[in-house]
Amino acid sequence: MTPGTTPVAHALSDSWTMTRRELARWGRQPVTVVVSLAFPVMLLLMFGYLVGGGRGVSGEYVDYLVPGMLALTMAFGLEGTMIAVTQDLNKGVVDRFRSLPMTNGAVLVGRSAADMLQSALGLAVLTGVGYALGWRAHGGPGAFLGAIGLLLLFRFAMLWIGIFLALVAGKPELVQAVQILVWPVGFLSNAFATPGSMPGWLGTVVQWNPMSQTATAVRDLFGSPGGESGHVWAALAWPLALLVVFFPLAVARFGRLSR
Repeated sequence: MTPGTTPVAHALSDSWTMTRRELARWGRQPVTVVVSLAFPVMLLLMFGYLVGGGRGVSGEYVDYLVPGMLALTMAFGLEGTMIAVTQDLNKGVVDRFRSLPMTNGAVLVGRSAADMLQSALGLAVLTGVGYALGWRAHGGPGAFLGAIGLLLLFRFAMLWIGIFLALVAGKPELVQAVQILVWPVGFLSNAFATPGSMPGWLGTVVQWNPMSQTATAVRDLFGSPGGESGHVWAALAWPLALLVVFFPLAVARFGRLSR
């Protein structure tokens, strides 16, 4: 630690250094970034024009679908970060960083910060495609920013769950198997259809899904069909509760593995 530097400033400096390291990978692997941005766009177009759906949805289906797809995108695409974490562990990169006066967990924080920047870019791209398809946000600038904030908060929580699971898996080849666990969260939700149109037990599961809470809250803030007032607090509480559990678990697990 530099003399006169507080522990918080030192941790932030280390985390920013690791963030810049991860962002440098974008230039070396641009195809990966492009694919991660294109995949949710293809899903939106597929469900909007090919699969259709919208069971129980009143109004234009695209108005219901776009906010759901924005929430779904925040749950998917974690494997890039998960693989990068396991590769750092298996290639000895963490051991080299450990020889430096670096804050424990800065590698994870830097990787998560880079992922959040890419997620924000993905939201911008998908929102633009939604506007091209005819979707509009009717809640005003403040509500729009609030919805984006809820989406990014949900992503941040899912990201730390993914980092913890990656550390548990330990090897890049096992990440794909762990990533499959994310699919039920995404598809057992109200992203594509309303819970009221589903069998009773399934609708109950869907309603309690944290992603459904986020999707319902952002629909309300966007002024889209399917939005219900009062879900903003649940959309805040679920990710924060998940972060309280998985953030310290991931940092503790990382500390044990890197010794």
